[in-house]
Amino acid sequence: MPTELLDYLTEHFYVPLYLVTWIVAIVRYRRYFDTPLKYFPMIIIYTFFTELLGVLIKYNNNFQFFSDGRYAWHNVIIYNVYQLVFFIFFFGVYQKVLHNRSLKKQIGYLMGICGLAYLVNAIAYNPLHNQMTYAHIIGSVMMVYIVLSYFREKQLEQLLQPLKYNLMFWVSTGILVFYSLFPIISTIYLLDLNIGVQVYFRPLLLTAIALMYLIIIFGLMIGKRKAFR
Repeated sequence: MPTELLDYLTEHFYVPLYLVTWIVAIVRYRRYFDTPLKYFPMIIIYTFFTELLGVLIKYNNNFQFFSDGRYAWHNVIIYNVYQLVFFIFFFGVYQKVLHNRSLKKQIGYLMGICGLAYLVNAIAYNPLHNQMTYAHIIGSVMMVYIVLSYFREKQLEQLLQPLKYNLMFWVSTGILVFYSLFPIISTIYLLDLNIGVQVYFRPLLLTAIALMYLIIIFGLMIGKRKAFR
């Protein structure tokens, strides 16, 4: 198990970044404790433990959801639940951060559509054994739209503090880096293109994850409470 865990962490080099991000988020918590991101550390540590539970289920027989040996290593359900929680959390954050009432209302509708997409996907494909890829793609596209709407609003605002000190700006940048690529790569996998093409996308996706969290860490380090918008 220790060797397998080490191999896993070597292959999934971004996982320790989750823990580092959480530590930095806790240390810098005073900078945003009374903002819509006040529960952000919980999402980060949830991300870390989701990955940790995933590897335990995959490599340790003592951690199993299913008694049937054929499915003993299946851990996809925890990632399906995680992705929905992530979307709902950040949709809620942006609904509070954005000032435009029309956008706030749109996000409310998008939140409902996202939940419905996951429900339909779960009915069509058993979420215990299958990635909810269709729902992930829909949620990701919505996430990108919301983030771009946020950037547009910031562009039109007369800012009292430099944008570079705004933690929400860096979190949004990190999210955009990953979720701009994720639905594209997921769609390519759904289309089942030549494996020679697909092999290049996994490193790209992992790099995007690492970049996302490095950007967030940077934002946590330089962010100022007065600049949060």
